[in-house]
Amino acid sequence: MMTLSEAAPEVLQHYYRILAAGIAAYDPDGELRTLLAEDLEFEGPISGKRTGAAGFCQGVKGFIATVSAIEVVQEVHGVGGSAMLYDAHLPGGVVRLAEFFRLEDARIAALRIHYDPAEYVERGGR
Repeated sequence: MMTLSEAAPEVLQHYYRILAAGIAAYDPDGELRTLLAEDLEFEGPISGKRTGAAGFCQGVKGFIATVSAIEVVQEVHGVGGSAMLYDAHLPGGVVRLAEFFRLEDARIAALRIHYDPAEYVERGGR
């Protein structure tokens, strides 16, 4: 189980709890969907730029299915946004990821994720 600091917005507390809970507990139309703005702006090195909560909820399934633990390295929270740096434990080793969030109305309105895509795939990420 992973824990964020008390400074982390509640929406991010829930978001990371879902990511770390495993695929057996994941429902793409469940709790995660309620944490996201319908017109979520997402950007990542593998999927590129996309808009929409539904697509994100389907796409994140591969990550949830392969990650065994998330270790927070550093987190920064401000008015309307947060940044998270963490190590994701995948079947073939650890990959460091950075996520930048824009929050609106207690939901995630935008998410930009940065990591080395070749390292991610090599270590079992999907």
